[in-house]
Amino acid sequence: MVSIHVRPPEIEDRLLPGHWEGDFIKGASNQSSVGVLVERTSRLVLLAKMEDATAASALAGFSAKLNSIPEPLRQSFTYDQGKELARHQELAAATGVSVYFCDPHSPWQRGTCENTNGLLRQYLPKGTDLSVYSQDELDAIADSLNGRPRATHAFHSPFEVFAATLASAGQSQSAKH
Repeated sequence: MVSIHVRPPEIEDRLLPGHWEGDFIKGASNQSSVGVLVERTSRLVLLAKMEDATAASALAGFSAKLNSIPEPLRQSFTYDQGKELARHQELAAATGVSVYFCDPHSPWQRGTCENTNGLLRQYLPKGTDLSVYSQDELDAIADSLNGRPRATHAFHSPFEVFAATLASAGQSQSAKH
């Protein structure tokens, strides 16, 4: 497990794209969950339907979402020390990202993701059975958040910022779900 304290400083500065934060939001009775990925520079949100809150589901869901992003824009992944990321070495091997872990009980070390979780609760209130949502419905929620202008981006949306990043990286494809 690699500590956030050895993470390169340029990740903290948000100057370079391709660095992601992740989390699980859990539904009714902690029986259902959704994987949340947020790109630190653009604030682009990706949501992954999870069958449960196991390490196997996290590996499958996060790998699929990260691998849908062009390789230059998936450099690192910062997560808390939840047991659902016990297979982090397999995630790193499957996606090519470096995985870093926050200190215990330090949600501010993934502040972008924590803020995004608050926005997600507008669509997925606490206590909701998250298993009833299809991946297409979760993608629509992510699209709604990604289309929302943000003050931090001079009122451009995460989609616009990420698209500009793709263009400047010489990529012709758009963000996939």
